[in-house]
Amino acid sequence: MHPNLPKFIPRVCYEIFVRSFCDSNGDGIGDLNGIISKLDYLADLGIEAIWLTPIHPAPSYHKYDPVDYYGIEQEFGTMEDFKRLLSEAHERDIVVYLDLIVNHTSTYHPWFAEASKGLKNPFRHFYWWLSPEKIEELGIAERQTSDDSDEVYPWHEIPGDNEKYYGLFWKGMPDLNYGSEPLKKELAKIITFWLKEIGIDGFRLDAARHIYPIWEKEKNHGFWEYFNDVVRKAKPNAYTVAEVWAETWEVAPYLENLNATFHFDLSFALQRIVIQEKDENLVQQLLASYSQFEVFNPDFIDAIMLTNHDQDRIGSVVGNHIGKIKLAATLLLTLPGQPYIYYGEEIGMLGTKPDPHIREPFLWSENETDPGKTNWLEAEFSTLKTIKPLSVQIQDTDSIYSHYKKLIDLRRSFEALGQILKPNLEEVESLDNEIIAYIRTHETEPVLIIHNLCSEIKNIRLPESIANFQDLLFSTNKSLIPENGEIVLAPYESLILKEKSMPISGINLPTVV
Repeated sequence: MHPNLPKFIPRVCYEIFVRSFCDSNGDGIGDLNGIISKLDYLADLGIEAIWLTPIHPAPSYHKYDPVDYYGIEQEFGTMEDFKRLLSEAHERDIVVYLDLIVNHTSTYHPWFAEASKGLKNPFRHFYWWLSPEKIEELGIAERQTSDDSDEVYPWHEIPGDNEKYYGLFWKGMPDLNYGSEPLKKELAKIITFWLKEIGIDGFRLDAARHIYPIWEKEKNHGFWEYFNDVVRKAKPNAYTVAEVWAETWEVAPYLENLNATFHFDLSFALQRIVIQEKDENLVQQLLASYSQFEVFNPDFIDAIMLTNHDQDRIGSVVGNHIGKIKLAATLLLTLPGQPYIYYGEEIGMLGTKPDPHIREPFLWSENETDPGKTNWLEAEFSTLKTIKPLSVQIQDTDSIYSHYKKLIDLRRSFEALGQILKPNLEEVESLDNEIIAYIRTHETEPVLIIHNLCSEIKNIRLPESIANFQDLLFSTNKSLIPENGEIVLAPYESLILKEKSMPISGINLPTVV
């Protein structure tokens, strides 16, 4: 059963790591009222959806270890604050997606506290417990690390207990066992509460491929079928996007029961392409992935991103090279799919692991003591010495921020660029392995995109099949298209062109940079 499509499919989304975004009460911690105060900024940028990292009470700074699925983390605000955020966002035509952690809880969750009391406790079966002998017999005492977990020994002890519990990510996050029918009923209540009673627009779903441990992983898809049924009963047009950190062939089947999955293969391909300055047959690879996705869901949504809260920031990946930061943004915002911008990418924020330093405070202004700036963490990468803050960039038409804003405006202005369902991508015959070119097809208003991936000037002539794309919509470096069809591409330059005879009445075009 394919999930229903949302009534509104946002063309550009934005991930907010709540703790780091904006502080409203002077405690140095980002909060819900801080986000409310920046909704006008997000709306002006062109954002149509926000994904909030977990807001439930939890002992960690990141909140991916919930202790209460119905509450709001006190540091972030109250349920009334959240309801106001939801209302204010909706007034600006911004939808809100919550991060829902269904794979595990905290060891401090009341369910686990009960489960730890012994084998006969009714909550015991909410989690995975096995004796050391059974673990050895099954050969599951160790696991290979993966991109989303570096835990080698996932079984953890409790003093005095003859069994160990399973925690894929670490001992503080015990995995839930959905073989338990009472647990599934509790999950249904949680989903219904947030969708129906509170009125959120959808969920971002953490660790979707790890719902069952590897020795029972074939049950994952049955779980997501159940999850989808519950969602559709509560709110038929709710949106679901899942983290399935795996290769495309493994990701595709999840789309049978979800609207969208994040495209990690594309994320890493874009990073490699910008670093190495060479194409990897990107368009062919994307077309192949679309073919795999549509087998499971003809109305799949490809959630695309450069990086997220678990990856080194794109600014650091490319060595804080402004040309490459802009190139990466242009690739993201001109490809098919539903792009997610990680907060701060639009000002070129930096950061490499460990995790806290890819989640540093947003730089709103030149004022080190700006009351909106969070200070729960001393920034190591994104400081006023390395990054121009938003207040400076917003005044500069050549800034990273302005680059993002113009591209987002263009994506929202042209249907060919903003199309999300049935990805409209056509390969252009190879010009050069240091150039990527493709057409976003459309019945009346197709556009041609050309990227120079390298540090050298490129002189190219458009093939006859696309020679009519001569009207410039966007250029990173103020290029002009001469009548003879020859194009001079500056290093790391991107061009967006429309057909010369194409009417553009009724469309407000972004200013060519």
